[in-house]
Amino acid sequence: MTEKEKLALLEETLEEDAGTLTRETVLDDLDSWDSMAKLSLIVLMDDQFSKTLSGNTIKGFVTIGDIIDYMS
Repeated sequence: MTEKEKLALLEETLEEDAGTLTRETVLDDLDSWDSMAKLSLIVLMDDQFSKTLSGNTIKGFVTIGDIIDYMS
């Protein structure tokens, strides 16, 4: 999966408009970065990447790039 595809997947998961997220986007700057978004991210990681995501790992994410790096 390309980085562009991962960004599109995150935009869909976080309910952001297409093309609005970049690696540098700070999660705390997103209105959509709430508890429901975090739960959706946990499901996404499990379903799409077979990765288990813990609350502590999520707390360590600062930017969209951090999430993309975890997907790899």
